[in-house]
Amino acid sequence: MTEGQRLSFAYKHLKEIPEKSLKNSIDKLIHLDLSHNKISDLRALVRLKKLRILILDHNRINSQIQFPNHAILDTLWVNHNEIENLSIFIEKIAKALPNLKYLSMMNNRAAPSYFNGGTLSEYTDYRQYTISHLPKLLALDDITITNEERSKAEQIYGKIRFDGSKNKATSYSDN
Repeated sequence: MTEGQRLSFAYKHLKEIPEKSLKNSIDKLIHLDLSHNKISDLRALVRLKKLRILILDHNRINSQIQFPNHAILDTLWVNHNEIENLSIFIEKIAKALPNLKYLSMMNNRAAPSYFNGGTLSEYTDYRQYTISHLPKLLALDDITITNEERSKAEQIYGKIRFDGSKNKATSYSDN
């Protein structure tokens, strides 16, 4: 299942990441596909320091997932998971994945769209919130982020900073 620096464990019905199978790839693995499994714990990824692309579609990823710090990971797909709280999830990936450029969260409750019962207003708010908290993001849900969209997101959410308390954010005004 390996192709140079790519590894796929898609459709294997895994409940956890197979650490023993990753052992020989630790220093060279760039692309890891774990889609269509039952994974809910990502601790095994901590040793994969060269990982740039992580595909976790159709798993059991939720808002509380703990992402290991990965400074060079730039692509994350978490489509069709159990992510319900956008602010908690985005705060976690903003801290752990500071150079994220491509994020796809389609078909999660935290990512409302026409396809999962969300309104246009909810979808717009979801995009603006996510874009404002991930400054290096270039595309969200396979849609390129425009300068205009980034500017609007920063106008709306640019002054919001998490205060560390559960599910709360504090807004700062210009004084």
